[in-house]
Amino acid sequence: MKYYDWRQVSFGESFLGGRHDLNREVTIGAVYDRFAETGRIAAFKCGWKEGDPFRPHIFWDSDVFKWMEAAAYTLYRHPGGELAGRLESLIEEIEKNQKDDGYFNIYFMTVEPEKRFTTRSEHELYCAGHLFEAAVAYSMATGSDRLLKVADRYADCIIKAFVTEKTAAFDTPGHEEIELALLKLFEHTKDRKYLDLAMHFLDLRGRSGKDGGKDGDYDWRRDNPDTLLFDYNQSHVPVREQKDARGHAVRAVYLYSAMAGAALETGDEQLKTACDSLFSDITEKKMYVTGGIGSSSIGECFTNAFDLPNAEAYTETCAAIGLVFFCSRMAQLRNSSVYSDTAERSIYNGILSGLSLDGKGFFYENPLEISLPMHFRRDWGSKRYPGTRRSEVFWCSCCPPNVNRFLASLGGYIYAGDGSTLFVEQYVRSELDSGNVKCRVDTDYPLDGRISVEASGCGRVALRIPGWCSEFSLSVPYTMENGYAVFDGTCGKAELELDMKPFPVRSDVRLQEDTGKICIQRGPVVYCAEAADNEADLFRVRIPADFTYEEHPDPLSGLVALDVDAFEIEGSGKLYADARTDPVRKRPCRLHMIPYFAFANREECDMRVWFPADGI
Repeated sequence: MKYYDWRQVSFGESFLGGRHDLNREVTIGAVYDRFAETGRIAAFKCGWKEGDPFRPHIFWDSDVFKWMEAAAYTLYRHPGGELAGRLESLIEEIEKNQKDDGYFNIYFMTVEPEKRFTTRSEHELYCAGHLFEAAVAYSMATGSDRLLKVADRYADCIIKAFVTEKTAAFDTPGHEEIELALLKLFEHTKDRKYLDLAMHFLDLRGRSGKDGGKDGDYDWRRDNPDTLLFDYNQSHVPVREQKDARGHAVRAVYLYSAMAGAALETGDEQLKTACDSLFSDITEKKMYVTGGIGSSSIGECFTNAFDLPNAEAYTETCAAIGLVFFCSRMAQLRNSSVYSDTAERSIYNGILSGLSLDGKGFFYENPLEISLPMHFRRDWGSKRYPGTRRSEVFWCSCCPPNVNRFLASLGGYIYAGDGSTLFVEQYVRSELDSGNVKCRVDTDYPLDGRISVEASGCGRVALRIPGWCSEFSLSVPYTMENGYAVFDGTCGKAELELDMKPFPVRSDVRLQEDTGKICIQRGPVVYCAEAADNEADLFRVRIPADFTYEEHPDPLSGLVALDVDAFEIEGSGKLYADARTDPVRKRPCRLHMIPYFAFANREECDMRVWFPADGI
């Protein structure tokens, strides 16, 4: 199957539609303003000289290119205005400053021009990939090939340096991204050279003698001899032999997305098998319940299976976004609901937590637990804990524009088709209009589980039944296929109702930190408790596995808050007490819980997702 593109989907008033609108109305402008204040926008004039403020950085291009991609998506339905002026101004600077041979990179054109294509770890090809994605988005949104011409000339420059003349000092990018961008260029233009270049980079990874870590790449064994973190940039073996997710999580899922995309284009069975193994390894051993991935701050990496600490969780927002990219390509490759189930988990939890509710602040890291008294250790250096407040910009500000472009292109993850069947992958009030195939979804999901679907122009309709859903009803006759309820597309309107009762989630027993604990989920939304809402000490609260609860409208998140019947362990007043004569005393309490994505939007305070439980 294939996803319908973002231009064919419009949103009605809804929860996710509201995040899409907030991105357009607030977040995209806020990110641009911070990029202007920090010198990123002015750097595209390519006039920086030694001694000037705001020395360009090797990844500034990518920050701005991601913002440009988001702006292009947005301008498709909301043309003109300040946003259009800002985007056109950037394109003019890129056109004006692109080198005669097609090269464009603000750092290497102004700071170290003599080092062009000499250091694998310096993000040149990564930045190029984001330029290519922005060019495709701009062409699709406006019909103009201005930026596409820039991308084409740069691609020719890269082909010359890496394929025909082989003048580059390395063979594959240290930070993957260009591979999936080239596949987008190929899909959009049908020019075979883009597919060939993507396959060139994929086929050489793990095979090249020039990519062995002696060119400035981060060397784990040198800097961290006692860790078990290796294979930082996924070059340990050829891509078709990769079975377990390793190294930098964002780089990894960008690579895996490209592998799945290449398998879609070529039918390469070895790539498909590798992608199957990598997806299983992530989702069965290395993914948080929030859909976050990359548990370690050291290298922003995957670590060992079931090593998923809560308070120290790194779980970069970009990694959760990259996981959705991987899921979307796997869904098209394998036509199973498990991929959109995982995407849904990441969207509602691991991605939305990266954006403040006012649309102006961001988390780079998304922990699952905050204990403020423990954060003093950050000053001692004994442990590293993520920040507890969102920031408007970071030194490495990859996540804010990634949130911009993901939310702006959200329509591209809702519907898919295979020629005869229309698949509804994510539930949001929306309309699909692809010409012959049309669909209207009316729902307040995930506020409730009632979903109305009316489609035309398709032989069958397939509604994803989420893996978390234990019971559902559908108003028309259906059969279950690969996790979808499939029915006749000519039957008219269908009413689906998903059971949205909150339920306890327990982890695999090999996940030591969460053994004996539960977290609470309602629909796709994982819940947490903040000290701001609770008198009880969160780290003394226990939840019965058969907990009772009350639901309330939550003005903070716009969804539902839960009041859960729990109990708090009372202290004896002794540092160590004889458990034979001083038994545990429990005090009943009500634990107020909110959607995880809404944490840290008020006062700085303790937060917890997983709680010790009785009866599991």
